[in-house]
Amino acid sequence: MTNLYLIRHTTPAIAKGICYGSSDLPLADSFDAEVEVLLPKIPQALDCVYSSPAQRCLQLAERLTSEPLKTDARLWEMDFGDWELKAWQQLPPEALQRWMDDFVHVPAPQGESFEMLYTRVRDFWQVSLAEIRQCKSVALVAHAGSLRSLLAYILQIPLQKAFIPQIDYGGVSLLKIYEDSYRLAFLNH
Repeated sequence: MTNLYLIRHTTPAIAKGICYGSSDLPLADSFDAEVEVLLPKIPQALDCVYSSPAQRCLQLAERLTSEPLKTDARLWEMDFGDWELKAWQQLPPEALQRWMDDFVHVPAPQGESFEMLYTRVRDFWQVSLAEIRQCKSVALVAHAGSLRSLLAYILQIPLQKAFIPQIDYGGVSLLKIYEDSYRLAFLNH
């Protein structure tokens, strides 16, 4: 059995109400305090640590292990294209409504749809699962969208419902990987 700890990065240094996904943001000044809250939720000794290449994930992943990290661009957050780093309230209302009505299939202008993100994360999982199974305790540090995509794939959640689970900054979920099944032990702890 493998214990896979799914960890969302801590709070980024960006004002509330700003659309971001693929922008490579630094972390807020609260990083050290947030890490202190997070660390007791995971084992001190991790066999493997995977991370999105975004600095907000890498900085946290580096605090979890002294071993080399495995980064994978397929774990990056959804690309909001032309909407990146713009206030949600300032986005064109018609385009925003189209996206909100069908975020699964409709991408932000010059960006990705949720289905595109899901496909990337699914591909990461299918390629990496054999290696992940070689470890007893694994951490995967990523973004809310990436983690929702992974959970949707593994737990067979329809993409339209993938945003129902709340995934907080610094939130930890535990997925137990058995020979022929999975069990979500806890979510957003």
